[in-house]
Amino acid sequence: MTMSNRNVLLAIAFVSFGMIGAAMYLQHVMYLMPCPLCVIQRYLFIAIGFAALIGAFTSKPKIAAGVGLLGALGGMGVAIKQLWILAHPGLSCGIDPMETMLNKIPTSEYLPWLFYAEGLCQDANEKFFGLVIPMWSCIWFGILAVVTAWLLLRKRA
Repeated sequence: MTMSNRNVLLAIAFVSFGMIGAAMYLQHVMYLMPCPLCVIQRYLFIAIGFAALIGAFTSKPKIAAGVGLLGALGGMGVAIKQLWILAHPGLSCGIDPMETMLNKIPTSEYLPWLFYAEGLCQDANEKFFGLVIPMWSCIWFGILAVVTAWLLLRKRA
């Protein structure tokens, strides 16, 4: 059974928006406040999801896969930076110019329940199934990077 580009892009969108749903659960049910790096990862998951949706419903799936790949690689980089901060106690991305800038973006002002950064990066030590949240984020960005790269490289439309 072969999967069409459209179905793969829809699956990518589903996973990306599912990660936003997981972030909302962690924030609003588990009361784990997002740090600036967490918020940047949210923007990237949303960008990947929207690129995949646009690609699924237009005749440009390769462009959508390329945008998704860039978002996934960027997300991996941000998640790795957050893991590095966790591995080096005493470092933080706390209240700094990045947080102030992120919280002034219109999306943060109009959708604070989704994009307002008020946590500290070094506090992301809560484990789920044995891994900290940034590790799960990195894994999912990695999966999305592999799938979008596969879409770019596959010969079939």
